[in-house]
Amino acid sequence: MAAHTQKNNKQGKPGGKEAQPLIIAKTPAEEQRLKLERLMRNPDKLAPIPDRPKEWNPRAPPEFVRDVMGSSAGAGSGEFHVYRHLRRREYQRQDFLDKMADKHNHDLDYLDKVEQNKQAAEERTAKRRKKREKLKQKKLMMKKAKLEAKNKNDKDTSDKSSASSEEEEEREAEDDAEAPSFIMGKK
Repeated sequence: MAAHTQKNNKQGKPGGKEAQPLIIAKTPAEEQRLKLERLMRNPDKLAPIPDRPKEWNPRAPPEFVRDVMGSSAGAGSGEFHVYRHLRRREYQRQDFLDKMADKHNHDLDYLDKVEQNKQAAEERTAKRRKKREKLKQKKLMMKKAKLEAKNKNDKDTSDKSSASSEEEEEREAEDDAEAPSFIMGKK
């Protein structure tokens, strides 16, 4: 153990890293576990996050082709390989352009669909909002009608009660004048 510490802790330098056994991962899951353990040993340290790989772009076609190949006799045997390479590169470029056009069309379709969904949702919410407003108005009208009816009844009853109280007083006065109080049972 003393030799081990001497190996890690060199003369004149205080403290070093702890010796860790070398573990070789046998499966991808084990490799992942080891990486996670190494990251979790020091949680304060930032984890390395790789940048996104750049999208592959084909080389632009040359504006001026200097070595034009013809079908003339005497072309060397190496010309076929050059031709094949150029043809392959051109096919790759055309495939890339086709894929980009498809992607662009899919993106446009997606944006159109999102816009249609937003419009449909807005129409639904507008319809429901209108329905809620109608219900609010209906409740408000019912409340107003109830208050008016109550006020009218109170007014009618107060008018009737005041009118009836006046009539009662008149009747009482007539009754008092016509009949003696001991007959009517009044004191």
